[in-house]
Amino acid sequence: MLEPQQTLAWYRSGEEHFRAVLDALSDAELAGPSLLSGWSRQTVVAHVARNADGLLNLLDWARTGVETPMYPSAEARAAGIEQTAQQTSIQLRADYSAASERLATAFAELPGRAWSAPVRTTQGRPITAAEVPWMRCRENWVHTVDLACGAGFDRVPDDVLAALVDDVLAMWARRGKSPDLALVATDVDRRWGGDAAVTASGRLPDLVAWLTGRAGTGTVNLDGPVPHLPAWL
Repeated sequence: MLEPQQTLAWYRSGEEHFRAVLDALSDAELAGPSLLSGWSRQTVVAHVARNADGLLNLLDWARTGVETPMYPSAEARAAGIEQTAQQTSIQLRADYSAASERLATAFAELPGRAWSAPVRTTQGRPITAAEVPWMRCRENWVHTVDLACGAGFDRVPDDVLAALVDDVLAMWARRGKSPDLALVATDVDRRWGGDAAVTASGRLPDLVAWLTGRAGTGTVNLDGPVPHLPAWL
């Protein structure tokens, strides 16, 4: 498990990155399409805002011991994102900023004992609060790419990219859906997996784009047939 001291630093830099890219978007650009099918950039920002509040619920759960799921239901989660996305650009930007600040305050004020408190993800996976900073880090960096405005995976630090590969592979393994696949990052001399039916090689940012279903402009080379990649999240 990644240590919260490390992932908190990644989360903070990711939050700054997302905010900077959002601030650089005009209102007209904010209304434009994102990389995610059917979602505008506004919807991506709305999702990131409501994710902050969902993770805040997990920190409240860890701090108080009172079960507080990220969202009351999948339907409530979807409705919250939709309602948030329908705000004016000024309201949406302020909403995101306020949610981001609430989460930052909760991280800063979480008692030491609470980091090891058990909580559950939206998918029902048992974790401790120590994993929550990584969950937010992942949201920030990946959804900045989804804003589709030039801030690709090549803007993500290598250690965060490597952790994203680890995360994808771990998710697949937990579901028993791991493809017979090895990965080689040619730019950082890193390999995942041993002998496999297919080896995918390329720059680390391009591997992450491919694994997370966000194929970018880079190239991933395969030494065999294209494998089926299960969904990540």
